[in-house]
Amino acid sequence: MVTLDTRTLTVPVGIVRMLEVVLTCISFSLVASVGHFGSSYWAWCMFTWVFCCLVTLLILIMEFTTLHARVPISWDDFTTAFAMLSTLMVLAASIIYPTFFTCVSCGKQIAATVISCLAFLLYATEVGLIRAKPGEISGFLSTVPGLLKVLEAFVACIIFISLDHGSYSRFPGLQWCVAVYSLCFIFALIIILFTICRLLSLFPFPFDKVLTGYNVLAVLMYMTCVVIWPLYSFQNNHSRPSGCGRNCYWDNQVVVAFMTCFNLVVYIVDTVYSFRLVFFVTPA
Repeated sequence: MVTLDTRTLTVPVGIVRMLEVVLTCISFSLVASVGHFGSSYWAWCMFTWVFCCLVTLLILIMEFTTLHARVPISWDDFTTAFAMLSTLMVLAASIIYPTFFTCVSCGKQIAATVISCLAFLLYATEVGLIRAKPGEISGFLSTVPGLLKVLEAFVACIIFISLDHGSYSRFPGLQWCVAVYSLCFIFALIIILFTICRLLSLFPFPFDKVLTGYNVLAVLMYMTCVVIWPLYSFQNNHSRPSGCGRNCYWDNQVVVAFMTCFNLVVYIVDTVYSFRLVFFVTPA
């Protein structure tokens, strides 16, 4: 029997989520009314607003009808991971869309950007409201290492939408970089899904030690990409080609290089946290 819990709509988190649904829906509607652009960045922004709007609405409905209690997943881990992911996705959309598709006289595009920025602030607020506080018993994704895993997967997604097959298919070194991005993304996604679905017990070894070993390996692999990607991508074009338009392939290569360095830093921080939890935190 379904029971309604009106309190979920009146608490701060519920109010924030309702505003998120409204703002992401408005951003999507404004951009859709302008027209279609054949760009992976445009597709990413549209997907972001639609995805965040629909999943946030689904969370509101599930909690309002108390159906979330019957779902065989870790609901707190799911909502925390989604809030963190949505924060990053909407932030990226709020930066990418005006960079490539907005002009001084583009009223609807500017309005969509402003509203998207407000949605980002709301999702960031939600993360702060539901993130695990020190001393609280919570799931892995509510902790700092768990949120870092979501960040690592998100940065890999930005790298993927910036990749151009023609730019990396010519050199084995760049193909190695793409393989590293893919492998690390897949493993981070597996950890997130296993946590949400409560399947971490299926790991044949202690989860914290597996995570530490993976983080060390990921740091080493990303270190090679930080060197190899710029070395091959910019060996014949150290500066932006003249006459290259807004969707210039050189810009995409710069984005990949920057995001590679950024994700390396995130993996290093994650590794430090993992070592601290495994080797320096003694059980009570």
